[in-house]
Amino acid sequence: MPLSLPEVEALLKRCTTIVPGSPLSDPGEELIRIGEWCRTHGHRADHYGEGPLIEGFEAKIAALLGMEAAVFMPSGTMAQQIAMRIRSEETGVAQFGMHPTSHVELHEERGYARLHGLQATLIGASDAPTLAADLDRCPERLAALLIELPAREIGGQLPTWDQLAELSALARARGVHLHMDGARLWEAREAYAPRTYAEICALFDSVYVSFYKGIGALSGAMLLGSASFVKAARVWRQRHGGTLVQLHPAVASAAMRFDDAVARMPALRARTLPFAAQLATIPGVQLLPAPPQVNMFHLYVNTAANAMIDAREQIAAETGVWLSPRYQPAALPGHSFTEFYVGDNLLPLQDADLMPLFTRMFAQAGAA
Repeated sequence: MPLSLPEVEALLKRCTTIVPGSPLSDPGEELIRIGEWCRTHGHRADHYGEGPLIEGFEAKIAALLGMEAAVFMPSGTMAQQIAMRIRSEETGVAQFGMHPTSHVELHEERGYARLHGLQATLIGASDAPTLAADLDRCPERLAALLIELPAREIGGQLPTWDQLAELSALARARGVHLHMDGARLWEAREAYAPRTYAEICALFDSVYVSFYKGIGALSGAMLLGSASFVKAARVWRQRHGGTLVQLHPAVASAAMRFDDAVARMPALRARTLPFAAQLATIPGVQLLPAPPQVNMFHLYVNTAANAMIDAREQIAAETGVWLSPRYQPAALPGHSFTEFYVGDNLLPLQDADLMPLFTRMFAQAGAA
C-alpha cells in the first residue's frame, strides 16, 4: 500500500544519503542565517523596494548579465506576465509566442489572459526547443516571444548556440521582442561555456532569472532589460501588489547565497555527465536528453510509476539511501519518468556505490 505524504516525509528524514537535489535548510536556521548575514554586512531593511541592499543586488545582477537595468520581483510568475504586458502596450499587439510546455502556459492558470487580456500562440514542437524555423512559420504578428533556457518540461534541452543566435536575429528582423525565461539560466550557461552570461543575454531584449531555483534562496526573481523597460516594470510590480513594504528577507537570502551557488554550477554539470552515463547503461532506462545538456535531465523507465515509487521507498527504508525524485506516469502506458536535478547532494557520492542500488530499484519495480 502506498505511503501517505507524512509517512514519505518521515522516511526521507530518516535517510542518511539523499541523491537528487541539494540539502534543504531548516526554516528557523535559514531565517537566523539571513539575520546574521544582514547584521554582519550592515544591511538595513528596504522600504518599498528602495534601499542599498536591494538596489545594490539589482545593479550586480544587471552588470553580470550585461543588461541596462534590473528590478527585484517576488516571483517569476509576476515577472514574466509583466514583461509580456509591457511589450504588448508598447506595440499595441496583444499576442505573444511561447513553447507549448512553457511554465506560463502550464502552471499559471492562464494569468496572462485573465489578468492582462493577452493571447498566446504556442510555437514549435512540444518535445524540442523553439528554433528560428518555428518562428518563421508563425503567420501571426507577435509582440514578444518567450524562450525558456533550458526548457524544463523536456528534460532541460537547449538550442545550440548557433540556433539561438539565428532565432535572435530573426526575432529582431521581425520586430519581435525576445524574452528569456531564465529560471535556470545559471545552469544553462554551462552548456554554452566559455560564453558568459552577458553574451547569452545579449541575444535577448529582456530576461527573467530565479533565485530559489539553482541558487536556493527563500524566494524571489529579477526582471532585466532596458532602463525604460525596467521603469515600466516597477510600475507594474506596484499594480500587482508586489512592491512589499519590505523585500529584504528574500533579497538577502539570494544575495548571501548567490556567488557560491553560481560558482558551483560547473562542478554540478561535470558531475552530471558521468552519473547519467552510468544510469543509461542499466537495462530499461532512457534519458532525455542523452547526454544531459545541463545538470538536470528526465529519466524514463519501462515500469509503472507506482511500482517505481514502492521500490524507491523500500530501498530507502532498508538502506537509508533516497535514490530519486517521485516518478510520474509517462505518455506510453506502463512507463514512467522522473525529473532528476543534480545538486550538491551528489557531489561527494560515488557512482560505484550508487549504481547497484539503482539497478536493484529498477529490477525490483519491474518484477512487481
